[in-house]
Amino acid sequence: MTRGNESQCKVHYKGKNDDYIIFADSPKAIQEWKGDKSVPLAQVLSGFKVFVTHKHGNHGVMDTASKGQLEGEFGTSRDDDVVQQILEKGTVIESEEKGRQGDKNVSQGGSVGH
Repeated sequence: MTRGNESQCKVHYKGKNDDYIIFADSPKAIQEWKGDKSVPLAQVLSGFKVFVTHKHGNHGVMDTASKGQLEGEFGTSRDDDVVQQILEKGTVIESEEKGRQGDKNVSQGGSVGH
């Protein structure tokens, strides 16, 4: 996962029953892979995990997709095959993280009644 002011690239695949997400290194790496399939997937992806968003598009809570979900959607649960299908048919989404979010110290200031 990225931290701070780094860009994040993910590929969103809208399936029949659910939405799937994988994380890639960059849109450029994806384009190079699409042009030359001999490029190893390890140079394109930030990991071989496939996430499911429970029909929440490319946002929301991401859980690891089960083998049953992958079999039902892609016809296989083999990571390489699933990832290739998502890269070929999915939508590339690039965003920039704005650092860590959240309260720093909730005991200070007016947010806590004393």
